[in-house]
Amino acid sequence: MTRGAPTANTRLRKAKGRTASSSRWLQRQLNDPYVKQAKAAGWRSRAAFKLIELDEKYALIRKATRVVDLGIAPGGWSQVVRKLNPRAAVVGIDLLPTEPIEGVTIFQMDFMADEAPAALAGALDGAPDLVISDMAANTVGHKQTDHLRTMGLVETAAHFAIEHLAPGGAFVAKVLAGGTDTDLLALLKKHFTSVKHAKPPASRKDSSEWYVIAQGFKG
Repeated sequence: MTRGAPTANTRLRKAKGRTASSSRWLQRQLNDPYVKQAKAAGWRSRAAFKLIELDEKYALIRKATRVVDLGIAPGGWSQVVRKLNPRAAVVGIDLLPTEPIEGVTIFQMDFMADEAPAALAGALDGAPDLVISDMAANTVGHKQTDHLRTMGLVETAAHFAIEHLAPGGAFVAKVLAGGTDTDLLALLKKHFTSVKHAKPPASRKDSSEWYVIAQGFKG
């Protein structure tokens, strides 16, 4: 082990002005094995492992030819797509800036903007066969409000997938505890042959996030 590398017992030095919540987050980051592995492997975030684990179970990426990454920043999921399937064309979008990724077209804009869907679709030479979304709304600290805001993004992402996916395509999106809302679940089941929920091992046990995996788009 490299001298000075964080271990399971790494303790955070005190810093003036740091809030208790930020200290807990930093402590967790220092001791998170997925964070360490992500840095060692060159992934931009630990979230890369979530998509890798979902792909291992549902075979999402290797057969994809065109992929849309919603909420791409910092780019971990698109990195995974390019690593596992270098031939796939990938386009991503996020409000936050994202460092360039070879083979990926990136739009820094609001996915909820009227012009966003057309920009994404226009960047691909054909219909996507995989739409992935790790989007989550900025939290305000009110559980119900945060849930509604994030599920609003998921619903918009689902409608984008339904409007643009090629037949047989797949849609993967982050949802919060309680899974997909009833109306959205019914929508997905109407348009996909298989709809399942999963919590990959890389997703922290204390996190409320789950993922919905919809496969076999009916067109």
